[in-house]
Amino acid sequence: MENQNGNSKLKAIIAILAILLVGSLVYIFKLTSDAKALETTVVETKSEKDDVLKDLEALKVTYDAAIAENTSMSDELIAERDKVVKLMTELKTAKGDNASLRKYKDQFKQMEQKMKNLMQEVAVLKTQNQELTTNLDSTKVVLEDSKKYNQVLVGQNEELAKTVEKGSKLTVTNLKTAAYKQRSSGKQIETDKASRADLLQISFTIAENKIAKSGDKVYYVQVIDAKNNVLGDKATISFGDTSLTYSFTTTVKYENQTVNVKEQLPGKDFAKGTYFVNVFDKGELVSKSSFSLR
Repeated sequence: MENQNGNSKLKAIIAILAILLVGSLVYIFKLTSDAKALETTVVETKSEKDDVLKDLEALKVTYDAAIAENTSMSDELIAERDKVVKLMTELKTAKGDNASLRKYKDQFKQMEQKMKNLMQEVAVLKTQNQELTTNLDSTKVVLEDSKKYNQVLVGQNEELAKTVEKGSKLTVTNLKTAAYKQRSSGKQIETDKASRADLLQISFTIAENKIAKSGDKVYYVQVIDAKNNVLGDKATISFGDTSLTYSFTTTVKYENQTVNVKEQLPGKDFAKGTYFVNVFDKGELVSKSSFSLR
């Protein structure tokens, strides 16, 4: 009887121990499962965090490229890029829980949409800038062509002005000089002897010129004898840096028609030899000739 009671107690103890063992095994299994689930959650959370960081880094790269183009939106792009960099810094040090990660994901989506909007504006600006550059290039080409054309016109006008100036100058031709003996009767007899001459007669022709300016023309006549002396008035006049000693002046009323000019230069004791006669229009020599007395 006592043996039976003892066996019953032993069985009861074994049963209790078996129950406790099963319970312990169940508890250990649950802890292990929960640990694995937590480990899986942590791993998944870290992976999602890395993905968000990569996405933010991609945003930063996009902003860096847009900023490098130096558009009028550069300041706004830099401000948004700085926000992305700040969020990346916060995310790297943030807790890895789902709530915190969800907050950063939401902020990333907002930033991503902002970036898309800004990139559209940048694209529009680039198109406008390209059109403006094209228009400026076209305008520059037109201006350069106009400048070249104007330079050609200026050159042509200068040449034309020179041609007109040259063409408007009067031509003095047929310059001749003869010596005469003046008789008491007033009759003049031509001579080539220096001892008999008492006046020189100088004549020349001003040719017709339709484009020359009409009006009074003053010519300076210079007669130089064989001894290199200027005869006549021996007056001196300056034209700029040039001075001229002349024998006499003659004023001609010019009306664009051919004019014959004849003047006389009285004198005495004319030297033998070669004489030189020069006609000046102001300081410019327009005709010259020579003659001899024996």
